[in-house]
Amino acid sequence: MNIILFLIVLAVLVLVHEFGHFIVAKKSGIRVDEFGLGFPPKIWSTKKGETTYSLNTIPFGGFVKIFGENPNQESLSGPDSARSFVRKPRHIQAAVLIAGIVFNLLFAWLLLSISFLFGVTASSTDYARYGERLQDQRIVVTMVQKGAPAGAAGLLPGDTILSVATSTKNVVAGNVTVEQVKKTISESKGNSITVSYSREGKTLSTEMVATSTLLVGKYAVGIAMDNVGTLQLPLHLAIWEGGRLTIHAIGAIAVGLFDFVVDAITGQADFSTVSGPVGIVGLVGDAARIGITHLLTFTAFISINLAIINLVPFPALDGGRLLFVAIEAIIRRPIKHSVANALNMLGFVLLMLLMLVVTYKDIAKLMVD
Repeated sequence: MNIILFLIVLAVLVLVHEFGHFIVAKKSGIRVDEFGLGFPPKIWSTKKGETTYSLNTIPFGGFVKIFGENPNQESLSGPDSARSFVRKPRHIQAAVLIAGIVFNLLFAWLLLSISFLFGVTASSTDYARYGERLQDQRIVVTMVQKGAPAGAAGLLPGDTILSVATSTKNVVAGNVTVEQVKKTISESKGNSITVSYSREGKTLSTEMVATSTLLVGKYAVGIAMDNVGTLQLPLHLAIWEGGRLTIHAIGAIAVGLFDFVVDAITGQADFSTVSGPVGIVGLVGDAARIGITHLLTFTAFISINLAIINLVPFPALDGGRLLFVAIEAIIRRPIKHSVANALNMLGFVLLMLLMLVVTYKDIAKLMVD
């Protein structure tokens, strides 16, 4: 089921991204030869007008084959060269290239707005301004540290803490703050802790022993918690908050990606934190298990990630092609087409190799777990 959900999410995000390129190219008078979901070999295709629409075997991606995007003799001087991407003004080329990124960001805004409209889990700290609109406040597990006592005891992200009991104290989470729950765990000093929690409407209980090895000077069980509630907003506020969260996420993801690239260059990057398709399958499943609005929100963040990554000025990515267009605008002449095509092909090969390596690491982590 998780794999099916992941493929649906991926297909939708790819369709949104490639539709951005497709529609702007069409509106600009550029010939579009193929709109494909997945990568060849081809499973099915149909032709409408001058464009072939195809479904392909490898599901991790998609493409729009725009006439002249990878220039050849036909697109440069053939009978239909006037409708070639490479023959269009550079501002039109840039618009076509950036359209996929823009569509992913707009789609993320739409998904986040829908989440706020129908009710999204929100932190009472971040959204305290909405007061009574934040209903059903509760303490929720937001992260479980790998190898920590909480994980070994069965706690998962999304579990709602109902109570925490030690030999000397019993706190009911609905009447206390996250800090008070943390204090109760810390004061257990290695004695057994009974945690009552709810998951998917069921009340469960588990026991664990806090350890002093996770936090300096404190006993902990390896979870992060937040006091959250369900925030449901009217349409105008949902759109506003969806936009605000989209902008915040763009900044946070861009900074995170920049820091990771810098760490990679200096040899300090932790590649174990990077998830490929196999890792994302599990994350999509976790989001769907918590609820539909969580899945929408998670999909929105993937869409923003896709947009930011595509802005990176690396050959084969939209950002790399935009860089070529910018260089051509500065030097006032086209880059040699054989050089541009070779760099884009090299970039594509390197990206595929990176995907294979990350996928291998994902599978290796699953086998270890």
